[in-house]
Amino acid sequence: MRGPDGVQGDVVRALDALGTGAYLADAQGLIVAVNVRGERLLARPAADLVGQDAHDLLHRTSCGEPMPRAQCRIRDSVLGGDTQQGEDEWLERGDGTLLPVRWLATPCDTDDRSSTTLILFHSAGHQKRPVQRSPSGGRLSELERLALLAETTTLLTSTLEIHEGLRHLITLVVPRIADWAVIDLIGEQGEVWRFAVAQAEGGTVVFREDLQGPMPPVPQESQMPLSRALRGVASAFAGPETYQGPPDSGIAMEQRRLFEATGMHSAVVVPLRTLHDVMGAVTLGRSAQPERFTAMDAALLEDIARRAGMALENARLYQRQRKVAETMQRHLLPKLPHAPGRSMTVRYLPAPDASHVGGDWYDAFTLVDGATALAVGDVVGHDLEAAAGMAQLRNILRAYAVSQQQPPSKIVEWLDHATTQGIAEVSMATLVFARMTENAGRCELSWTNAGHPPPLLVTHEGVARCLTDGQGALLGLMPEQARPDATVELLPGSTLILYTDGLIESRASTLDEGMDRLSRHAAALAHRPLEDFTDELLARSRPPDNDDDVALLAVRYVPSPSG
Repeated sequence: MRGPDGVQGDVVRALDALGTGAYLADAQGLIVAVNVRGERLLARPAADLVGQDAHDLLHRTSCGEPMPRAQCRIRDSVLGGDTQQGEDEWLERGDGTLLPVRWLATPCDTDDRSSTTLILFHSAGHQKRPVQRSPSGGRLSELERLALLAETTTLLTSTLEIHEGLRHLITLVVPRIADWAVIDLIGEQGEVWRFAVAQAEGGTVVFREDLQGPMPPVPQESQMPLSRALRGVASAFAGPETYQGPPDSGIAMEQRRLFEATGMHSAVVVPLRTLHDVMGAVTLGRSAQPERFTAMDAALLEDIARRAGMALENARLYQRQRKVAETMQRHLLPKLPHAPGRSMTVRYLPAPDASHVGGDWYDAFTLVDGATALAVGDVVGHDLEAAAGMAQLRNILRAYAVSQQQPPSKIVEWLDHATTQGIAEVSMATLVFARMTENAGRCELSWTNAGHPPPLLVTHEGVARCLTDGQGALLGLMPEQARPDATVELLPGSTLILYTDGLIESRASTLDEGMDRLSRHAAALAHRPLEDFTDELLARSRPPDNDDDVALLAVRYVPSPSG
């Protein structure tokens, strides 16, 4: 491994012994050392690497273009000081070929106490020659056009978030076929919003926020290119001369301002259509590239916009379904009852991913004999059907519990039969159902568990215990099997935590590790007021890589003076 004097010899020798490529980068992303294997993989001597900005020198897209800094995960890890890994990066070798790599970047302490990051990488496939821009400037060969369309389809269908999809669209065309990309969107009430004005600058895409924002309404009679595109009439070419005459609308005035600010000498404007309506318009412009757009360029952009429109309509429909599910779920989740000697609080977090919504739920209500019923569950699935199943399950559970003075096991057994006999349209679910009763100053909790993470009980002194008794099968799995009950006494000041698996699940650790993490945080927070306890427990315990809903119900037993 070769490096400057600041890199200690033991670090150099250790990394030279690795069987994979490795380099060290400082806090600014400059390469400070590289091992022998790394020199071979990159086909570059250490003298050509050390002191260079690793991102600018090595990181490329699959087409060989400079990777935008904002999209480079390796660079993010170097600057952010966190550990990341992936297999979606390309490094440019000294002979000009591209090396696909699997990589790991992690902070590394060296003896000189400087902030460095260790990047390990190895080949993930065969080297290839990057796709070069055609000698004719912005004009693409037929093979390049097909590759661009295929990449468009792949990127736009990889997300169900509309704005993310539009940003993908911009990075596809800038700077490959244009110096500028402008996207105007039409809202559901007909308002026009200039979503993005993006420029290629120094290998990255820069957004001009001063040119973005609300736009005048679409004129119905205007024959100007953008107005026609926003009405879905046709594509058209435009240039600064297009808007030199008296403007026929507010949009025409905004377009004149756009051409003056960007220096575009040639532009093509196409509608952004879905199957049912016009979503907006895409404008590509050239200022640095001398070639004017041609009919072939317009046809290519129309094809890109057509594919984008289909992907964005899917995203819009999915977001509408998600909104319906979230609204339904929010209105179905109950208010907490007031019970003497018991303070309660709840937190519910929907999944960060648009594809996950619906299954997690909680409930708390007062029974006829004065006991408090508590429930937390999770219906299998993450969609509107799961949200509807959750509502059915909760309502049936309430009906059984209120009408029948039975232990939790019997209530859940009846609920189990309801799921298998079509009364509740739920294929499978997990659930903890409990009764909390107080008599003569003594508080008792009885519960049964249908395949759910165990409740957690924490004393005021910070002793945490997972309530692993009362375990049974998932709802809908073995309805004929009798379910067990379990009982525990709650000491004054104790806090009971019922939760769904989104609070403890992580791809990087086991469920046991997640439960242990939850127990340790709950014990450390036991003296906090209940609201503060719940907020902090959620913030500290939920794994950062979790992508599921979380329902968290906390109940603290504080007996009244008379009790």
